[in-house]
Amino acid sequence: MKFKAPVTKNETYDVTIMDLTYQGMGVAKIDNFPIFVANSLPGEEITMKVTKVAKTYAFGRVQTWKSKSPDRVEIKDKQYTQTGITPLQHLAYPAQLEFKQHQIQELFYKAHLDEVEVSPTVGMEKPYGYRNKAQIPVRSVNGQLTTGFYRRNSHDLVPIEDFYIQDPEIDKAILVVRDILRQYHTAPYNETNHTGVIKTIMVRRGHFTHEMMIVLITRAKKIPMNFEIVEEIRKQLPEVKSIIQNVNAAQTNVLLGKEEKILWGSNVIHDELLGLRFAISADSFYQVNPVQTDKLYDLAIQKAGLTGKETVIDAYCGIGTISLAMAKHAKKVYGVEIVDKAIQDAKINAKLNDIRNVRFTVGKAEEKMADWQHDGLKPDVIVVDPPRKGLAPEFITAAAEMAPKRVVYVSCNPATLVRDVQTFMDNGYHVAQPVIPLDQFPQTPHVESVTVLEHK
Repeated sequence: MKFKAPVTKNETYDVTIMDLTYQGMGVAKIDNFPIFVANSLPGEEITMKVTKVAKTYAFGRVQTWKSKSPDRVEIKDKQYTQTGITPLQHLAYPAQLEFKQHQIQELFYKAHLDEVEVSPTVGMEKPYGYRNKAQIPVRSVNGQLTTGFYRRNSHDLVPIEDFYIQDPEIDKAILVVRDILRQYHTAPYNETNHTGVIKTIMVRRGHFTHEMMIVLITRAKKIPMNFEIVEEIRKQLPEVKSIIQNVNAAQTNVLLGKEEKILWGSNVIHDELLGLRFAISADSFYQVNPVQTDKLYDLAIQKAGLTGKETVIDAYCGIGTISLAMAKHAKKVYGVEIVDKAIQDAKINAKLNDIRNVRFTVGKAEEKMADWQHDGLKPDVIVVDPPRKGLAPEFITAAAEMAPKRVVYVSCNPATLVRDVQTFMDNGYHVAQPVIPLDQFPQTPHVESVTVLEHK
């Protein structure tokens, strides 16, 4: 018999919101059938209209509130919700921090790891204006070159001038560049016809140095009147130290192309973390919330329990941020990263800070671990800060065979963290201290955390 959903598209229903999903959407149930409703909070009684019905769930939109949560706050701008820039802007900040702690704790419970404690989330004093990097699409709206962000699940551009979670100086710079491109009649990219010149404006700004980089990502190899455009940017934005053109002629969701031209200035800008100086290029992976990153890496160093005598492996080392911060507290640090360009940057950063007890290598972390083990390298501490997909099982096996006293796991995805912790437990490790969540991305559902695993 074919299953029939208990709700129908475009019909309205009275429901009570029971929970929040990991994406920050409210969850209601009718006959045990889940309906996900944006801009709703647990405990709220609402009338909602069903907007989409799938086999095992539906989506709805709030029509009216019968009762509102005490944790609800006035939203700054509905466009932030429409575009998914700040999916949690309607939730009071203390409640956002609780939601993030609960998110991690709940996943450990579901995995029957009730013994793992999760501390309260480390938050920010000012949970807005924190992002040090922006990638803003450029399209034509009503015949005019416009910057903004896509409406959720679409490629319709919503014009936005103030992005709320970005460094306000970056928001200003985007408008300056937008107006200069308008002045010189630069053609915005047309996705349907794959025509036009400029696809995206990317801006990076050093939080501590205030050095700024402007990257113009183009479909075309040449920007008409590029000399005049560059001069105008320099004149109007004195913080700019680097203006780069990145050519990406492909019809793809990948942001940056392979070809890069320096239109003016340096190919990098600099910033500081934990008293160290870092060179950041257009495609460097560098944490976007510098205030919280200082706290995150400080926590990782503390939890590693370094005394100056240890050998440390930093897997997924990127441009060397954690490796170089730990090198001041360890005897020797080995960093490995699959991205060749990141390792080049890491070596430059080691020189920049005159740090000599670090060795950076290009390669897959799990393969490199096996090589090091074969060479007889015995780390005291292994630090991992993997991408969202978490660690490869082979990596955990190789790490466990090296038998470090401690593994410090910096995670950006609670689901893969819990999965990997289970595998470490199967390999003779246990979670030694409460997991510490840290809010790197206020107003969004994302959460970072630091977990310490010790050899039993």
